[in-house]
Amino acid sequence: MAKAGTGSNIKPPQDLWLPAGLLFMGTLDHLFENNRTWAGQIRQRDPDFFLKLSRQQSPEYLWIGCSDSRVPANEIVGLLPGELFVHRNVANLVVHTDLNCLSVMQFAVDILKVRHIIVCGHYGCSGVWAALRQARIGLSDNWLRHVQDVRAKHGQRITGAPSEADSCDRLCELNVIEQVANVCQTTIVREAWERRQALAVHGWIYGLKDGLLRDLHTTVTAFPETFTAYQSAVSALT
Repeated sequence: MAKAGTGSNIKPPQDLWLPAGLLFMGTLDHLFENNRTWAGQIRQRDPDFFLKLSRQQSPEYLWIGCSDSRVPANEIVGLLPGELFVHRNVANLVVHTDLNCLSVMQFAVDILKVRHIIVCGHYGCSGVWAALRQARIGLSDNWLRHVQDVRAKHGQRITGAPSEADSCDRLCELNVIEQVANVCQTTIVREAWERRQALAVHGWIYGLKDGLLRDLHTTVTAFPETFTAYQSAVSALT
């Protein structure tokens, strides 16, 4: 009888066949090498950086952005690890029933005491494209229904754009403005303002083609400003 754990009597199935490339999918050595290089570069600039970082995090900013791999939150605003608290999802949505997003916001506002919440979308967002075209892509259709609601709400502003690409850009902008309003209406943010905690909510959009951020001028620093800021930002897009 074979000893437990030795596997001496275990033989692979004779009909087991794996593509040659699949045999190497279990290793990502190049990413570990990239990590060592990155960590080394940081330590060259500041030998105690990671030691100090491990002791606490005290970011001033919460970033709510898209999961798109082309939009690296820290890098595009030039911030180091520890300086930006981040939540990302498809199409940078703030949904009032999304406990994931709400938990991040509550931790950032109540525990970390961030001073700024930045909702950042980006032009050419795949999720926004799908919502604009009412494309069926699977389970994500349910999530992107929220973007379709924005599309329906601002139909004339979107369909009146010169081209479909322009319509997508406009919907990307309107979606950010809508999500800023959603942030401002959460109990988390409203209660922070009620206790006079310093907190501002901003709406930005990022250009994939030039790497630049644009302010959509929908900054809110107190709940009574929400509707005025929303209307002003939407009107500015015309």
